[in-house]
Order: sequence, then C-alpha cells, then structure tokens
Amino acid sequence: MDSLDDLGKISELDKGNILGSIDALPRQVSQAWQEVSKIASGLPEDYHHISNIVVSGMGGSALPGRVLHSLLLSSNLAPLEVVTDYTLPNYVRGDTLVILSSYSGNTAETLSATNEAQSKGAKIFIVTTGGKLAETARAKNIPGYIFEPKENPSNQPRMALGYTITANLALLSGLGFVKVGEAEIKKVVINMEADVAAMGVRAPQKENVAKIYSGKLKNKVPIIISSSHLTGVAHAFKNQLNENSKSFAISFDIPELNHHLLEGLKNPSHLKTLFHFLFFDSELYPDEIKKRYPITLDVVEKNDVESDLVKLRGSTKLEQVYELLVLGSYVSFYLAISYGIDPSPIPWVDYFKNELAKK
Repeated sequence: MDSLDDLGKISELDKGNILGSIDALPRQVSQAWQEVSKIASGLPEDYHHISNIVVSGMGGSALPGRVLHSLLLSSNLAPLEVVTDYTLPNYVRGDTLVILSSYSGNTAETLSATNEAQSKGAKIFIVTTGGKLAETARAKNIPGYIFEPKENPSNQPRMALGYTITANLALLSGLGFVKVGEAEIKKVVINMEADVAAMGVRAPQKENVAKIYSGKLKNKVPIIISSSHLTGVAHAFKNQLNENSKSFAISFDIPELNHHLLEGLKNPSHLKTLFHFLFFDSELYPDEIKKRYPITLDVVEKNDVESDLVKLRGSTKLEQVYELLVLGSYVSFYLAISYGIDPSPIPWVDYFKNELAKK
C-alpha cells in the first residue's frame, strides 16, 4: 500500500484534523455565502457609497484579501488594498471600507488597525470567530460576520479559507462592488465537492493528483508560479506549504518573474537540484500571459530544474480560484503526511508569539 493510501497512518498523524477542514471546504463556502449575504443586505446605505476598500489581516486571515485582490483586479468597482501591518494607509477616511479580518479576534496588528479605522471614521466590517475584535464590534455597534466555524474542525485560521474568502466576496457582492451571485457560488460548490472526492484520502495515490504532486514535492523546495486571477490563491498555497508541510516554499508571478528570476537559477549550482517549479496555467489568462508559460518552462528545463505544468479546469476565474484552493490544501496536507508529521501544530509561530508577548 502507498503510504498516502494508508488511512490508519494518516489518522494517527493528523491529530488536529486538518483533513476534516479540507474535506469541509465546500460546506464552508456554502455557510459563509448564505450568512454574509443576509448580513450585507442589512448594512447601512452609506456602506454602498465608498471610494476604496482596505482588507486588514495577518497570516491566514490576510489570505482572503490577497485572493480577492488578484481575482477582482479587473472587475472590482472600487480599489482594493491588502494591509498586513499595524497601521492603515494614510488615505483611509470616511468613504473607505475597512474589512478587519482576524480568525481568533486577538491578532495584535489587526486590533491596532481597528482602533485606527475607528479614529479615521472609516466604514468598518469585521470577520472573526470571536475574541477582542468581536467584543469591540459588539461594544461599538460595528457590523461584521462573527461566525461559528463548525466546518473547520482543526480550528486553524489557514484552514478556514472557504469561510473567509467567501465572506469577503459575499460582502462585496452584496454592496454592489462585484458581480457574483448565488448561481456562481452553487457551481463553485459543486466543483469543489467533485474535487474533494477526487483528491480525498480514499482516492488512490496513482489516480489522485494531490497525492501525486505531494510526492514530487517531497524533499524539494516548491516554487509556485501563477498569474492574473490566481496569484492570491497561489500565495495561500505557499503559506499552507509553510505551515502544514513545514516546508520552505516561495511563489512568483508571470510576467514579473520573467524580468529577473530566469537569471537566478545558476548559483549556488547545488541548489537547483532542490527546486521543483509548479506552474499553474489557465486558459483564462490574457493571451499576452499565456504565451509566456511555455517559454518560461523551457528556460527552467534548460537550467536542469524539475517542473510540472498544472492546467486548471474551471470555466470561470472564480471556479479556478476555489479549484486551486482545494488542490493546494490537499497537496500541503499529503506532503506533511509523507514527512511523517502532524500538519496542525505551528510550534515556531507559537514560540515567536509567546516571546513577543514578553517584550
């Protein structure tokens, strides 16, 4: 039996039930869409009249902003910026929508940004499961989505992206800044359910693309390549490789990498044996982007670096974002299992937070 088909071994290692959270991603999407759509419909009228949007969050709670920024870049009706810091941009004012995202509700940087958003008179919407952020929202009558993560049994923020990406999307849709409706979300969920069935633990390794790619990435440095609408969710995949697989990983986007990275594959020469490029290609990329992929792949191969080209199948940009979310989540999980580790604990992140709290 292939190790990634050994259900007993997987269950023994996965003490925090990361797998349960991945399997539940379609249900996370459904729950968040239904709940936030109702909340958005009841927001004050002035929330519909804003000039710009800022999404403030850290780590897993910043990923929804990154995903939406790349997904909506060509269609959003208001500028959107992601902030991963203690402070907000100077331009934030009364006609700015500030979405404050903290899964725990206790993230120091996000709480600092909350205070600043209030002092600037911005329109605020929170996304959290509780903590100090929820307390502040209730005390100050700030609208938001304080949700019960019943479909995230691992209770890890990075594994709640079905909730948090969709919550942000439903909010912006309800306010009229993006055009996404119930029918599109239902199709996304149907596709995700099919992907979960195809990539889940009971799908044999020889037919399971997530297990196959995790095998190729073992003992390698994953280098994630994407473009356009996929750069945000590719960043999320990279983060999950860091946290779930405890693996160094890095992401680049085309066309930007064509202006520098191609010259960076020579030295130190011994490192190239560690690299494995994963190119995420899409028929929905602009033509000027699509023609760059085979040439970039050719350069990588000529430098004797391993690579794979992954073609996303979804018929819309939205479908492809959630498709890569499911694939990346499973790959990071199986890579952790192949290393013989529990993907849930993040001991060095926790150590850092504990040490910082002493300062």
